[in-house]
Amino acid sequence: MATSNTTGLKAKVALVTGATSGIGRECAKELSKEGCFLAITGRNASALEEVSKECQSAGVPQDKVLSVVADLSKDEDCERVVSDTISHFGSLDILVNSAGGLVRGGIEQITMEEYDQQMNINTRSVFLLMKLALPHILKTKGNIVNISSVTGLRAFPDIVAYNMSKAALDQLTRSVALEVASRGVRVNAVNPGVIVTEIHKRAGVTDENYAKFLEYSKTTHAMGRVGETREVARAVVFLASDNASFITGATLPIDGGRSIMCPR
Repeated sequence: MATSNTTGLKAKVALVTGATSGIGRECAKELSKEGCFLAITGRNASALEEVSKECQSAGVPQDKVLSVVADLSKDEDCERVVSDTISHFGSLDILVNSAGGLVRGGIEQITMEEYDQQMNINTRSVFLLMKLALPHILKTKGNIVNISSVTGLRAFPDIVAYNMSKAALDQLTRSVALEVASRGVRVNAVNPGVIVTEIHKRAGVTDENYAKFLEYSKTTHAMGRVGETREVARAVVFLASDNASFITGATLPIDGGRSIMCPR
């Protein structure tokens, strides 16, 4: 197993949501390389099985990878994900909240149903999972890492509910970090810029328009390119590890400089 001697993550139990694709999937794989035991959740059973096999290929024993099919927009599924994790492993050290989605539209276009959908999966489910997981993480002096977005730091047009959901997630991260810091638990977030995933296509962007978006995004990121999921996942591993032992309440941009750019 390709584990690190400095991260302190070996045999720690990590629950990763949204683990069937994109950043969540990469987080599960990178944590498994560090020797973590994994509880992974998503809505697609076959995709979860693929991720489970990838984690096992990194050296995690089969019985140390728990797959839980769940729709986190449902309270009962959030409760089941945490309870199944504790039933299987007996403890929880790390929660990585990666499940989320993108609803397109400005305030004049978006319906209240779409607004609720966006806030429920990107903010409410994270709030509930943190609430459910915290009693267990307090026992282990573990930590939480939330996957936010550059849109939590900067405003962008025509994705108003998404912007709001990620700004709320950042404030949730800071607020809970203050509540639990004195009890030895850290809470942080990463704020990715444009990362190559399926989130935009799932929101209705065509393959052609997505390719144009990625090309244009080279001009909106100071480093002249978009990011890869592994670049976000490695930052998550860092924040979850002993190497970040004095970091809490941070919202860390993983955005190639996008959040510090201004129009010219």
